[in-house]
Amino acid sequence: MKAIVDCNNFYCSCERLFKPELKGKPSVVLSNNDGCIVSRSDEAKALGIAMAGPYFQAKPLIRQHNVTAFSSNYHLYGDLSWRVMETLRLLLPPGRVEVYSVDEAFLDLDHIPKDQIREMAIRIRTVVEQWTGIAVSIGVAPTKVLSKIANRLAKKHKDITDCVLVLDSPRTIQQALVKTDIEDIWGVGFRYAHKLRQQGINNAYELSIKDPSWGRKYMGGVTGTRLLKELRGESCIEMGEDRLVKKMIATTRMFGSPVHDVKDIKEAIATYTSRAAEKLRRQHGAAKVVSVFIVPKEQSHNTYFRHGPTISSHVTLPLATSLTQELIKPAVELAEQLYEEGRTYKKAGVMLSGIVPDESVQGNLFMPETLNNRRLLMSTMDNVNFAMRDDILKFASSGTARNWKMRQELRSPRYTTRWEELCEVS
Repeated sequence: MKAIVDCNNFYCSCERLFKPELKGKPSVVLSNNDGCIVSRSDEAKALGIAMAGPYFQAKPLIRQHNVTAFSSNYHLYGDLSWRVMETLRLLLPPGRVEVYSVDEAFLDLDHIPKDQIREMAIRIRTVVEQWTGIAVSIGVAPTKVLSKIANRLAKKHKDITDCVLVLDSPRTIQQALVKTDIEDIWGVGFRYAHKLRQQGINNAYELSIKDPSWGRKYMGGVTGTRLLKELRGESCIEMGEDRLVKKMIATTRMFGSPVHDVKDIKEAIATYTSRAAEKLRRQHGAAKVVSVFIVPKEQSHNTYFRHGPTISSHVTLPLATSLTQELIKPAVELAEQLYEEGRTYKKAGVMLSGIVPDESVQGNLFMPETLNNRRLLMSTMDNVNFAMRDDILKFASSGTARNWKMRQELRSPRYTTRWEELCEVS
């Protein structure tokens, strides 16, 4: 049996954990630059506040019902996510937890007797909430796709399921499939859902009774066949291992306000490159390809604005490196090449790829020893920044004013990762 553990309204739950007075009251969390709503409490959902809707459009409703809004606090969410995943790893044998996203994890429960599955799921839910303060919903079924369906129904009908739903028989599986609309199936996107509805398939059960050969023909070959088999209870999607070494590292941000000057663009790219380089060194890697993109904000009819097409370019380095200064230089040069005078920009990003183990990069015999030891300098810089926070040490090309920084006007304190922002209880 496979299970998926999904944190309930995760970002909102993280905020409520340190503000218990918000329990039972509507709250929302906003995306970068306080642009859109990316998490809603159950009370906010009941008010009709739309997911992914622009914040400015929802403001009248938010003010009318005294909804508490928060800017994204990724330091807090990332730390609490780690605590939830570590708790799951402590409750299960090694290799039976697959972290799927910041608020979801698949569990392999094949070692648990079938008649003890529900009891184990309830224990997991209870312990996670007791140890971390984050409430979760758990769906259990013979396959990953069915467990996602079970989890969705467990969250949708909390008063009946108590946030745990186990599909352990053909009858319960069929009932769940009938209740699941076609677009709510894991792996069926908007386009496929529209296509399937045109063929008279409106729910998961109607799709599950199709022959696997039909799925191969109409739903993307092997992927469609695998989906149909999963819906029928035949496990085809195996548990994956946590990927400790990334094949690509990216740092991208929306600007806090529109950027016009090439100097600001270059400062932002230098800052993002520094952050990506830190992540690269953390996994003991070195990158050979540096990619940069910027996104213009285009004006249409002098009234409405939209994002222009992403403008990007890349460069392949002579040797793979993890040194920030060797990555900043080509990145800033690419930014200068991409920049067009007179345009307004809303977003930029840096991606490092062609990643190899840092140990495989040899020193240069003809280079002074002081230059070959620059990795030690980077390690020292990383340690100081980790201890002191807020980029206490940075390269001059990253700038000092940083007026382009992401807007987070409603951010809560970083309770679990900053001494000076610890929660105070009086």
